[in-house]
Amino acid sequence: MTAAPERAGGALRIDRLVTSGTFSLDGGTWDVDNNVWIVGNDEECVVIDPAHDAAAVAAAVGGRKLKAILLTHGHDDHIGSVGDFWDLVQAPIHLNQADWMLWRNLYPEVDPDADISHGDVFDVAGSKLKALHTPGHSPGSVCFYLPGNGATEGTVFTGDTLFRGGPGATGRSFSSFPTIIDSIRTWLLPLPPGTVVRTGHGDSTTIGAEAPQLDDWIARGH
Repeated sequence: MTAAPERAGGALRIDRLVTSGTFSLDGGTWDVDNNVWIVGNDEECVVIDPAHDAAAVAAAVGGRKLKAILLTHGHDDHIGSVGDFWDLVQAPIHLNQADWMLWRNLYPEVDPDADISHGDVFDVAGSKLKALHTPGHSPGSVCFYLPGNGATEGTVFTGDTLFRGGPGATGRSFSSFPTIIDSIRTWLLPLPPGTVVRTGHGDSTTIGAEAPQLDDWIARGH
């Protein structure tokens, strides 16, 4: 597990915490590393996808006010530790309602606190995170866009929708390759080319680095 601050200008900062665990698919289980993103300043923050290690994520939040737990989608490697994390921090959990059926596979007795709709804005540390509904990897997949501040062109937290080198996997139940391509084309690629893409797994990239590859992704079919 590693943690490294990534500055985003001004008082706002973006912290990346890499946690390790497993995910399950079609009866199999695989090891996986997840990126947990903490966006805020010294006083308050939001957490995007507190995966695997609830105690480590809570420690990274520290004494700050946690305004929201934002989930990019409902697959088990991203939400499996949310219950334990909530027990430690008791902040509202937000998940697009199209993925609540995935949530209920793990938490059948309690729903998230709030739906995430396209265009919803989350205020944190004087900045605004805008939710973009980007289905395809799952029906309720959401990205969170943080506009630039003049010195930068901003960043977008893409969960498993867009990675360095292509879209997220669409071999799981309720996934769709044409849908994820449409989501990326419509909502992500029009962002400024310098926008940093901070992903759910692996290294970051930029919109400008990924946009020219769209036709290649479509041709290969994944």
